[in-house]
Amino acid sequence: MGCGRVGASLAQNLEEHGHSVAVIDQNPEAFRRLPGDFGGNKVTGLGFDRDTLTKAGIDDAFGFAAVADGDNSNILAARVARETYGIENVVARIYDPHRAEIYQRLGIPTVATVRWTAHQVLRRLLPLGASEEFRDASGQIQLAQVDVHAQWVGRPLRALEEASGARVAFVTRYGDGVLPGPDTVLQESDTVHVLLRVDDADRVERALAHAPEETA
Repeated sequence: MGCGRVGASLAQNLEEHGHSVAVIDQNPEAFRRLPGDFGGNKVTGLGFDRDTLTKAGIDDAFGFAAVADGDNSNILAARVARETYGIENVVARIYDPHRAEIYQRLGIPTVATVRWTAHQVLRRLLPLGASEEFRDASGQIQLAQVDVHAQWVGRPLRALEEASGARVAFVTRYGDGVLPGPDTVLQESDTVHVLLRVDDADRVERALAHAPEETA
């Protein structure tokens, strides 16, 4: 929902990843921001209106991104997608970071415009695996954001390190960076950032993408 610069960029990125895409905007002129060869569905209307969502194919949707200009319309549309249609992969663009924290506690991932990029939406919308954020001068060590299986929630971060061989550098929790201590436990909605050897990236990703092994 929303075909501004971010919405148009997001729609193009999703289509380039091989996904079918529908874009909703109140203003049909906004669709001019899409590339000429865009093959997705363009729907004029409100992103929280059920008839509009049905035209956009919400019943078959894997994810929903609310990236219009208003906080209220974005969060309303995101909640309708999550609570009415059962879409699990939902993200809302929020201008007010204080409100963003409240909405995250409701279970809807948000991105404040201060930290906004289309890539950040993709990270919340699609399971992209490890995403490199920094690499040292030797090219051997990288800082990466990794997807973690839901069953790691409630376990100490040191357990993630033992299972993967990577070192947890920090977690992003409700928009704030948290440096882990020896007893820090993974919470729901945490984003995990690890330091690892470049050659080990695939192995680390596989280890954390699966549920932890139960010990006898």
